[in-house]
Amino acid sequence: MSCFLCRQIVILKPEVMINVKCLFGYEDQAQLQDVKQGADKNDLRRLFSNLYEVNRGIILQYKAQFGDTEAWINMEDDFKIKDDFTQLRIIKSPLYKLNLGNLSPVTSVVFCCDMQERFRPAIKFFNEIVKVASRVLKASEILKIPLVVTEQYPRGLGKTVSDLDISHASVVAEKTKFSMLTPEVEDQLDKLPHVSSVILLGVETHVCVQQTTLDLLARGFEVHVLADATGSRSLTDRHVAYERLRRAGAIITTCETVLLQFVGDKNHEHFKAIQNLIKDLPPDTGLQVKSSI
Repeated sequence: MSCFLCRQIVILKPEVMINVKCLFGYEDQAQLQDVKQGADKNDLRRLFSNLYEVNRGIILQYKAQFGDTEAWINMEDDFKIKDDFTQLRIIKSPLYKLNLGNLSPVTSVVFCCDMQERFRPAIKFFNEIVKVASRVLKASEILKIPLVVTEQYPRGLGKTVSDLDISHASVVAEKTKFSMLTPEVEDQLDKLPHVSSVILLGVETHVCVQQTTLDLLARGFEVHVLADATGSRSLTDRHVAYERLRRAGAIITTCETVLLQFVGDKNHEHFKAIQNLIKDLPPDTGLQVKSSI
C-alpha cells in the first residue's frame, strides 16, 4: 500500500506569457506592436495582414546586425521572435502579380473540391466532369503545379473517386464546412506566397465551389472556375452560380483554355504532353443550355 504522505506533490506553475516590442513596417508606414515571444512566421504573417490588409504576394523580412552593418534578411520558415524591439517589414514579391486572366504554372495552384464517390449518382454529368477534371490533375503533375484536394465528410460521402489520381496532392483535407478554406488548406496557401491564381474544379458549383471562390477572391486571389469540370445536381443552380461568380470577379473558363495558357507556346518543353491530354474532344458536360439566364 502506498503511503499518501510519501507521495510527491507536483505543483504546476502557470506558463508566463512574455511580450516583446516589434516594429512592423510596410512601404512608408510603421506600427509598434506587442508580440508574444516565440511568435513564428505564420503568426507574424497574420499580424501583418491585420495591420495592413495585405496577405498575398508578400515577403517577410527582419533587420539583422552584422558588425557595423545592418541588412534586411528574408525570414526563414523556422524564424521565431526572440529579442525585444525586432524590426520587421513586408515587401512585395517580384514573382507575384495579378495576371488579369493570364496564367503561369509558377504562380498557380489547382483546387479539387469534393469529387467523391457518393456524389456520382446525384450530380448531373458527373462522369463527364470527372473525365475533364482528370486532364487538369494530370497536367498539374506534368507542370509541377501544386494540387490541393478536399473531401466533404468522407466517412459518410466516401473518398475522392478512384478515376482521379491525387497521389501528387500537396494536401488532402477532410472538411465539414462548405468552403475549401480549412485551416489545413490555409496553412498550405501560406507556404505558397508567390501564388496568385487558383484553378478550381469540383462539386457542387453553387455550394462548395461558390463559397470557396468567394473566400479566395476576398483574400486577393484570381480564381479560374472550370465550367466543364464543375457541376451540381441542378443545372439551374449550376448556371446561376456561374453568373454570380462572374459578377463577383471570378473567371469562368474551360479545361482546354487553361491548359494551353499554361504552356503558351508550341515550343514549350511540355507542350506535347499537354497536347496529348486534349487531342480528343472533351465530353459534353452539360454546358449547352437552351435558353440564356
